[in-house]
Amino acid sequence: MTYNVILAGVGGQGILSIAFVIDQAALAEGLYFLQAEVHGMSQRGGAVQSHLRLSDTQVYSPLIPQGEADLILSVEPLEALRYFSYLKPQGVVISSRSPFVNIPDYTPVEDVYREIANGPASVLVEADKLAKEAGSLRAENMVMLGAASLYLPLQEDNLKKFIKILFKSKGEKVVETNLKAFELGRQAAKK
Repeated sequence: MTYNVILAGVGGQGILSIAFVIDQAALAEGLYFLQAEVHGMSQRGGAVQSHLRLSDTQVYSPLIPQGEADLILSVEPLEALRYFSYLKPQGVVISSRSPFVNIPDYTPVEDVYREIANGPASVLVEADKLAKEAGSLRAENMVMLGAASLYLPLQEDNLKKFIKILFKSKGEKVVETNLKAFELGRQAAKK
């Protein structure tokens, strides 16, 4: 089994946090993983993406070939479209409906949603609203991870374990907010 994930978003949306949780959960389950370093602007607003490859056998390249991604997990809808050529015919796109409009000629958002819906399989999540409901807009990334958790070949308990570890130093309230965001995203993807 090899499972390829492309994480996409813009700087400041927590792509590194999502990658940490997935990578650590994979290791806890005895899987191999390779991650191409996160590419893009590290400052808020620039495009950011990372390739994650999970496998039960050794993987030798961290980069996902075009047409081989099982999942595109995007915290920004326009960024999801950027990686459609990487998606397998039976792949899934999980994207936030919350645009980060950082360019003057941002494509009309309804057009972006329509293009995502035209993909092989897609789930669009109201990540900003669910993050607010969880207690913090900064938890949008964990909402999206929760939505993607239904498709990842990883145990929900391990993902939650590493969310706790990731946010432990920020205090119990932050941990609980992010766990709630994860659960709200997971429930939204089931609908």
